[in-house]
Order: sequence, then C-alpha cells, then structure tokens
Amino acid sequence: MAVQPEGTPCWADAMFSDLEGAKSFYGDVLGWTFAEASAEYGNYTQAYANGKAAAAVVPPMPGQEGQSQWCLYIAAEDAAATAARIRDNGGEVLMEPMQVADFGSMCLARDPGGVVFGVWQAGTHEGFEVMAEPGAYTWAEVFTREPEKSDAFFPAVFSYRQRDMEHDEMDFRVYDLGERSVLGRMKMTGEFPPEMPPYINVYFAVDDCDEAVAKAAKLGGVLRFGPMTTPFGRFASLSDPQGANFSVIDTTTTEGDMPKLTDVS
Repeated sequence: MAVQPEGTPCWADAMFSDLEGAKSFYGDVLGWTFAEASAEYGNYTQAYANGKAAAAVVPPMPGQEGQSQWCLYIAAEDAAATAARIRDNGGEVLMEPMQVADFGSMCLARDPGGVVFGVWQAGTHEGFEVMAEPGAYTWAEVFTREPEKSDAFFPAVFSYRQRDMEHDEMDFRVYDLGERSVLGRMKMTGEFPPEMPPYINVYFAVDDCDEAVAKAAKLGGVLRFGPMTTPFGRFASLSDPQGANFSVIDTTTTEGDMPKLTDVS
C-alpha cells in the first residue's frame, strides 16, 4: 500500500512481556504469521495477515514493563512538526521524534485526556500492507473520559473534520479526513472500570466474530463486550491474556441502518 495521507492510522504494535505467548495467541485468533525477531531493533517482530504486514509485537524495553496495550500510529508528513503541534495543543510528547534506520521516523505522545498514540513518518516502512481483510487492521476508536479534550486536540493536530453520531445511549464522534472517516471517538461511561486508563481501541477483521471470540476465550482471553451485530459488522471487544485490549469485527455480517452523522460546527 502507498504511504497514507497525514492523519490516517497507518500502523499498530504492542509490547508483550511474553512475546511467544502473544505470537501464539494472535496467531490462533487472527491467523497471523510472524517474521524473525529483529535483534538489532529490540526483537521487534512483524506480524503478517495472508503474507502482508499487519502489525508488530515487541518485548518491553528495560524499565517499561507493565500491562500490555496496543499502540496506534497516525501518519505524519513530518514527525517533528507534528510533535510541535501536539505540544501547542496541550498534548505531551512521551518520546521525541527519532529516526528508525531507513524505515521512518516516530514519536509517542499523549493527548490532554491521557490517550497514548504514536506518530509515524514513513520511510521504507510505509505502514499497513493490508487493511480491512481477515487478520488486518480495520478501524480504531479513541476511548476517553474527557471527550471535549480529545475533540479539541486531535482535529487541531491532524486537521480532522468532526461529525457526531445520533445515538441516545452513547457519546460517539467520527473524525474525517476529507470525505473519509478515519477514526472514532467514544466517551467512556461508568461501565468501564475506573482503573482502566483511556486508550485507542484497535479493530482487526475476522471471518467469523463468534469463532474468534471462542478461540480467544480458550486461549485465556477475556470477553469485554459482545458479540454484537451492528450496521458496521458483527464485533466483540476482548482483552488478550496479557491485558491488551482490542476488538474483532466481521464486516460482512451486518444488521440495521447506518446511523446518521451530523457535522459539528
């Protein structure tokens, strides 16, 4: 796939203390295969969906051990300039922009509400080689308890247009690049445990949502929500055995009409 326009989710990875356990779990649940670990880059290990780069897993660096979590990277034309906009709009740069050989440049940041994300300026590594196919990244949503902070921050940094979903039971907004919806934003309600930090929830496509949930449960994963059929597909939210949250979705199984989205002035 070509380099994605600035503001587009373009890559995802996660740190796991038990790297082999993570490979076994996601290999079974999502059908991933894995490259050899790159010792030169901290045993960073690329995952493939049907032979195409879909994500990566990596052991934590010394001193960074903790609960695993998926990190979504957002494409940038200039990582340093994006880092400056992050600071200018109340965010925090957790890792300064750094060059990763000829693969590209990255930084890690946190929005004013505590949501951690990555920024990727592509070099030879352009990001996802496949999307919206079984095993591949499909969608992501910012889960935050302070939606007004995310709604001010992300569109300011990445020039998103914003639209609200008309729904009586949840506060949900969509961030668009031009006419293309690239990211959702969900307000975390009291149903979320208070100790759960805000995060970006990454969706991976599967052929059969219920089958993926059953495989995950058998391997020690925890079902958090669903399975539920929506106009966007049948999906479920899970935690893997090491605590990383993610969702699976079968976009071919749908139910109901698409919700109305209203531009935010």
